[in-house]
Amino acid sequence: MHTLRMLLFIALASLTLGSGQASAEGPNLGKPITAADIAAWDIDVEPDGAGLPAGSGTSEQGAAIFADNCALCHGDGGKGGVAMGNSGAPAAPPVVDARTRVGIDETTTTIANYWPYATTLFDYIRRAMPWTSPRSLTDDQVYALTAYILAQNKLIEASQVIDARTLPKVQMPNRDGFVARFPDRMPK
Repeated sequence: MHTLRMLLFIALASLTLGSGQASAEGPNLGKPITAADIAAWDIDVEPDGAGLPAGSGTSEQGAAIFADNCALCHGDGGKGGVAMGNSGAPAAPPVVDARTRVGIDETTTTIANYWPYATTLFDYIRRAMPWTSPRSLTDDQVYALTAYILAQNKLIEASQVIDARTLPKVQMPNRDGFVARFPDRMPK
């Protein structure tokens, strides 16, 4: 019995003394995050345009980019895709819809009649599209796609250049249809 107590004491002492060194070093999982690591993911865009990068694009430029990167899912001209073959996956929603809506439900949430700020469109495309390769588009390509979709929805003139200065000024039809969570951060 004396030997068992001695072994337990030695084991407990070893764990106690050894854990001090182990906790000082940490569990050796991952690596410390750097400012450069954070900057690569700090790409959010505010409704007032804060966070928009340099660059620009037009609807004409966006049409070619849309045909190459978006039409397969969202259909020609953005009017809605088709179901994805035998997989049963649903078609991607249309990004262009000329129908006027009265009231909002899950079938009417399109870019033209639901989203309150045009900057949301840029932010979403930039971070999530194309879905097979998110964040693969340049800022100029994202501006051009944003211009194309806004022009197709008749929210801007097709000749308008979209950039960090002009995009926040686009007035979306449902801009006043939301209660702002942070009113002090909303554009005037």
